[in-house]
Amino acid sequence: MCAFNPPDWSAARAELRDALAAASWPPDLIHDAELALCELYVNAWRHGGSPAPLVVVLLLNRTLRVSVADDSPDLPEPRTADPYELSGRGLHLVRSLTHRFGAEARKHGGKVVWFELEVAA
Repeated sequence: MCAFNPPDWSAARAELRDALAAASWPPDLIHDAELALCELYVNAWRHGGSPAPLVVVLLLNRTLRVSVADDSPDLPEPRTADPYELSGRGLHLVRSLTHRFGAEARKHGGKVVWFELEVAA
């Protein structure tokens, strides 16, 4: 595997997609959830120092919560990206695609970055 490519996240993506499809979520929200997961996963790998970030997908009633854990204690901070830079917009994208997102330090080191999406009843 090339050191510049993130680890395979297809299993997490498939789990997310399958859970939402089984719960009859609309395709546009499934797409938004997949894109937000991708952003958090790549950030955990690139900035969090985790060769294989831990992903937890919870679907409770009509609320989805996706958490991605990494080994870095540094909480993410949205930044203003230069319009010509190739990166720096991930957290802004997650904020625009989801209803809520945040980050928390883990008790034994590292952090968890999460987002939530809700579907109308």
